Amino acid sequence: MSPKPMLTLSQVMEKLREKGITDEIRMTEDKKFVITGTEKSYRSEDLKILRTYRFEGASDPDDNIALYLIEDMYGNKAMIIDSYGANSNYEGPEFDEFLKSIPAGEENEEYDF
Repeated sequence: MSPKPMLTLSQVMEKLREKGITDEIRMTEDKKFVITGTEKSYRSEDLKILRTYRFEGASDPDDNIALYLIEDMYGNKAMIIDSYGANSNYEGPEFDEFLKSIPAGEENEEYDF
């Protein structure tokens, strides 16, 4: 069996969009984690990580990005996207602490692109 080709961030996001997953959770300036464009906020215990995708730039460490596929306690799915390493999109420890405290769910082959 041959290995699957590596997909880009935009290709994975398109595959998720095709499955109806378009929401993104972001950290606001007041350190709340909300779905973009709404007031719906989350605590880490309300979520679980279904899948983590990592993308590495060919020659520039600034291109290292992670996409986390998240599910809330009601079965709604969203993404969290962040540059990882020294170049996180968010300042301070709150974002990393939030991510680390989200439990990992059982990986589902449906999202194995």
